[in-house]
Amino acid sequence: MNLQIQHLLGLEGVSREDITLILDTADEFYGVLQRDIKVVPTLRGKTVVNLFYENSTRTKISFELAEKRLSASPLNFSVSTSSVNKGESLRDTIQNIEAMKIDMVVVRHPCAGAPYFLTQCTGAVIVNAGDGLHEHPTQALLDMMTIRQKLGRLDGLKVAIIGDIFHSRVARSNAWGMKAMGMNVTLCGPPTLLPQHTDSLGVPVTDNIDEALDGADVVMLLRVQLERQSSAVFPSEHEYRERYGFDLERLSRMKKEVVIMHPGPINRGVELASNVADSENSVILDQVTNGVAVRMAALYLLGGGGSEAVR
Repeated sequence: MNLQIQHLLGLEGVSREDITLILDTADEFYGVLQRDIKVVPTLRGKTVVNLFYENSTRTKISFELAEKRLSASPLNFSVSTSSVNKGESLRDTIQNIEAMKIDMVVVRHPCAGAPYFLTQCTGAVIVNAGDGLHEHPTQALLDMMTIRQKLGRLDGLKVAIIGDIFHSRVARSNAWGMKAMGMNVTLCGPPTLLPQHTDSLGVPVTDNIDEALDGADVVMLLRVQLERQSSAVFPSEHEYRERYGFDLERLSRMKKEVVIMHPGPINRGVELASNVADSENSVILDQVTNGVAVRMAALYLLGGGGSEAVR
């Protein structure tokens, strides 16, 4: 079975079948990652460029590790030491890199739509590692993998995503991806951190955290992205913590088996209390582990991998 998509630019409009195929393949690669020898030859001979125009820890390392586990040859692009500082455009950068005969590009860029733009400039396969305020598809995929791993299913589960929704590409990818998988998603945050046009997301949006948390099987907390804001959007950190922070008191009112998630990095004591982040309900480190498996699956399927995925 092959993916219906040629690039992974986002999860908006991606079919349930394609998402399921990526998750099922990620489960196979998860098994590979438990072995003593964690490398498979499935993308041997393929060159993957990691084109990161924004800072990253988990995503960048996870993609590079996934590429190495697949026996591909990763090349890491650094803006600080590149000709971007001399005024080179994104088009010229990618076309010069493509002239060196590469196969795939993993791109993170501050401008929404940059991954799609690259598909118009190059014949390489493009994977979106986060574009502006638009999408972060592999994060949503690893989130869904983790939920399915923990609760055994996706269809019908209720998910509350709490925090800085306006600036969150993770929230957008999860809203579209989870809806495609039959999940019930509610987005919640302060009125100043909610998007203006919520209809396009196709899920309920509220500023009432108790309404969002009611009956939730999964709670995902999001960091307030102060680096993307030019002015204050709530009175104080203390007030945000009191109204939208998730602590043991709120956890005590949830289902016993509720799953607590966070895409990282965590502002401990703000959106999420440390004793909840480190509790048995938390799967935050499982998300990181599953990120490698999901990115292996996406690269493998988009790179033309065959039936020898885990051999």
